[in-house]
Amino acid sequence: MELGVLAIIFAVVIFLWLFFYFIPVGLWIAARLNNVRVGLIELGLMRIRRVPPSVITNSLITATKAGLAITSTDLETHFLAGGNVPSVITALISADKANMNMSFKQATAIDLAGRDVFQAVQISVNPKVITTPKVAAVAADGIQLIATARVTVRANIQQLVGGAGEDTILARVGEGIVTSIGSAGSHKEVLENPDKISKLVLQRGLDAGTAFEILSIDIADVDVGANIGAQLQTDQASADLKVAEAKAEERRAMAVAHEQEMKAKAQDARASVIAAEAEIPKAMAEAFRSGNLGIMDYYKMQNIEADTSMRESISGGSKKSGKGSDDSKRK
Repeated sequence: MELGVLAIIFAVVIFLWLFFYFIPVGLWIAARLNNVRVGLIELGLMRIRRVPPSVITNSLITATKAGLAITSTDLETHFLAGGNVPSVITALISADKANMNMSFKQATAIDLAGRDVFQAVQISVNPKVITTPKVAAVAADGIQLIATARVTVRANIQQLVGGAGEDTILARVGEGIVTSIGSAGSHKEVLENPDKISKLVLQRGLDAGTAFEILSIDIADVDVGANIGAQLQTDQASADLKVAEAKAEERRAMAVAHEQEMKAKAQDARASVIAAEAEIPKAMAEAFRSGNLGIMDYYKMQNIEADTSMRESISGGSKKSGKGSDDSKRK
């Protein structure tokens, strides 16, 4: 008998635990006290669908207190889609208090896109200041300027889904700074009126297609960098010098090659003369054998050569003596 009573008590305890686990009566009572209509069966089905009833019920109570017309089905659907229900409710309340036109559909779309919807609403209400990295640009006179800008942006709720982020804003502002400085005739103009840069950049509509609206662009600092024009001229002069040296070396190599060629031709000519002189005795021998040249003819030829040699020696001696007499006269 006692075992039966214990079994009944154990079964009742298990039943009550399962009942209160799947049917959160406390949440149902809290919802009723806050004029939120959520049935006990609906709370139990949330548990079965693996949706935390506390998250949905508390968010629904908060939205109802704030005057937002949202149903538990909408919140449950967003939770099952992987969204952050409390963040969406907080963002909607903030937008409603700031008189911003944001619907539940927009808030859930922003949240599911991976953006912090509550932070987006805060940035829309309180604009954010983004500081660009140092941007180096060269003016028309060749002087480099290094500028830093502060960009004040406000979140564009309509463009948060699919719009570009802060990196795009910074890149476009940097491009605009480079263009503005490059179009200046002198770096002094930029230093005298740095606000011209911000005005020119702001007129370019850099926030198109982004999730932000640019309110102002302020140049925080402008520093003078290197003289790029002088460096380019120095590099160009060095390059021209190397080209001239290369051309001079080319001409020298061509002259050396030409000299070697002429020496080779002269050697070939001397070789030809030597070869021709070597053929003379052979021709004379052949003339003796054929009878075309007699011994008396040979003697005459020898006499002519001797006479020619004597005349050449005499003419050479007279020239030397003439030089000596001239030198003596000069002395």
